[in-house]
Amino acid sequence: MAALGTVKDSGNWFSALALGVTLLKCLLIPTYHSTDFEVHRNWLAITHSLPLSQWYYEATSEWTLDYPPFFAWFEYVLSHVAKYFDQEMLNVQNLNYFSSKTLLFQRFSVIFTDVLFVYAVHECCKCIDGRKASKELTEKPKFILSVLLLWNFGLLIVDHIHFQYNGFLSGLLLLSIARLFQKRHKEGAFLFAVLLHFKHIYIYVAPAYGIYLLRSYCFTASKPDGSVRWTSFSFIRVISLGLIVFLVSALSLGPFLALNQLPQVFSRLFPFRRGLCHAYWAPNFWALYNAVDKVLSIIGLELKLLDPSKIPKASMTGGLVQQFEHAVLPSVTPLATLICTLIAILPSVCCLWFKPQGPRGFLRCLILCALSSFMFGWHVHEKAILLAILPMSLLSVEKAGDASVFLVLTTAGHYSLFPLLFTAPELPIKILLMLLFTIYSISSLMTLFRKEKPLFNWMETFYLLGLAPLEVCCEFVFPFTSWRLKYPFAPLLLTSVYCAVGVAYAWFRLYVSMLTGPRVGKTKKQ
Repeated sequence: MAALGTVKDSGNWFSALALGVTLLKCLLIPTYHSTDFEVHRNWLAITHSLPLSQWYYEATSEWTLDYPPFFAWFEYVLSHVAKYFDQEMLNVQNLNYFSSKTLLFQRFSVIFTDVLFVYAVHECCKCIDGRKASKELTEKPKFILSVLLLWNFGLLIVDHIHFQYNGFLSGLLLLSIARLFQKRHKEGAFLFAVLLHFKHIYIYVAPAYGIYLLRSYCFTASKPDGSVRWTSFSFIRVISLGLIVFLVSALSLGPFLALNQLPQVFSRLFPFRRGLCHAYWAPNFWALYNAVDKVLSIIGLELKLLDPSKIPKASMTGGLVQQFEHAVLPSVTPLATLICTLIAILPSVCCLWFKPQGPRGFLRCLILCALSSFMFGWHVHEKAILLAILPMSLLSVEKAGDASVFLVLTTAGHYSLFPLLFTAPELPIKILLMLLFTIYSISSLMTLFRKEKPLFNWMETFYLLGLAPLEVCCEFVFPFTSWRLKYPFAPLLLTSVYCAVGVAYAWFRLYVSMLTGPRVGKTKKQ
C-alpha cells in the first residue's frame, strides 16, 4: 500500500488498486482449478455446439447446464471467442478436456468480465458516508472500501483459483445496490432482474428488493414519523417496475416457453433431489445440526444404544450430494428448510416496511436475507457466504458496530472456504492471502474507528484467534494421526462447525442492530 503514495496527488489510486489485483489474478492462472472449470467448459460446448432446444436436455456430461438462460447466453457469447483459442474445448463429447489454451481462455474470461465488478465498486464508493474522511489517503473510507472489495480474499480464491464467475455476478449486485442508493430505482430494479436470470441464487435477497421498492418508490411520501402515507401510492410506478420485471423475464424465459420447455428448465434450476448439505458442509445451522447428529451417533454406537447396521454412511463428507438420512435426529426436508428460511427472513423485511431506515436499512435487510438463506437454506454451497460478505463491506466503513460484525463474518466466512483448496501447492497461497487480507481489514477499520470503542470484545478476540490452532490441527497435525482413518470427516466437521458459530453470531448481531436501529423518516417526495 505504500506504493500508492506516488499516485495520491494524481487521484489514480483506484486505478492502481484495480490494476494491482488484476496482475495478482494473472499470477494465479497456473494454480489448481476445481471441477467447476470443467463445468463451465462443458457449458461452453453445449451452448456453442447444440441448438437452443437441447441446452437444458443435454446430459452427456454429469455437469449439466443448471443456471438460468442469461448465463447460458453468456457462455454462448464466450464460446465464440473460445473457438479462436482451442476449438476442441467446444466439443460436447470431449469430457474433461484440458489444454493450456483452454486454461488461458477460461482464466482470462473471468479476469476480463471482472471489469464490471471494478466499475460497480467505483460506483459503490460514491454512496458511502465520507464524514470520517482523513487527510491520509489510506485512512479514507472510500479507499478502505475499495481494498475490501477489489482485493476480497474470498473472490480471489473462489474465482481465480477454484474457478467461477462470482466477480461478474457480484458486480451486477453491487451496481444495483449503488443505483438504489443514488435513487435511480428503475435502474436498480432492472439490474437485479437481469442478475436473477444470470444466477437464481440471488432470489434469496429478492424480498429485500421487493419490499424496499414498494415502500420507498411506489409510495412516494411518508408521514413525519416515518410511517407510510397510504394516499401517496403510485400505480404508475408499480406498473413501471412490473413492466421491467416482465420484459426481462420474457427475454430470458420466452424462447423456452415457446419451445414448451419451462418445466425442464426449472427442473435443472431447482434440483431438490440433492441432499440437505453439499459435499462439504457450509458453515450454517445445518452444519451444527449435522455435527450434533454425528456426535450422538458416535456416542450411541460406543454405548451400544444404536444398531450399527442402521446407521447411514457418512455420505455428506464423501464428496456426494445425494439425499442423506440422519442417524439420530429427525431428517430434514426441503419444505422444512424453506419454512425456517422464511421465518428467519420475515423480521428483517417487516422492519424494512414498518421502520424504514433508508437505503442503508435496505442494505442491512439484503444482507440479513442473504445470511438467513445461507443459515437455513437447502443444499447451500459454502461459496454463498460471499453474497453477504461483499455487501457488508459497504456498512463496515460507516459504523464501528458494523465494522465489528463485518470482521467476524468475513474472517469466519473466508476461513470456511479453505477446504475448497485442498492441494498442497495452494496451501501457502491461501494462508498468505487470507492473512494479508485479514490483517489489512482489521488494522484499517481499527484505524478508521480509533476514536470509538474497541471493535472486538474478549469473546470475539478469543474466537478469531482460535482459527490459528484450528488450521494447525486440521492441516498439519490431524493427517499424521491414526484418527484420519477412523474419523476422516473430522477436519471438515471441525472447520464447518467452528465457522458456523462465527457466521451465526454475526447474523444475530446484525439482526439486533437492524431491529434496534432508529427509524429514518421522510416527508419529502422522492
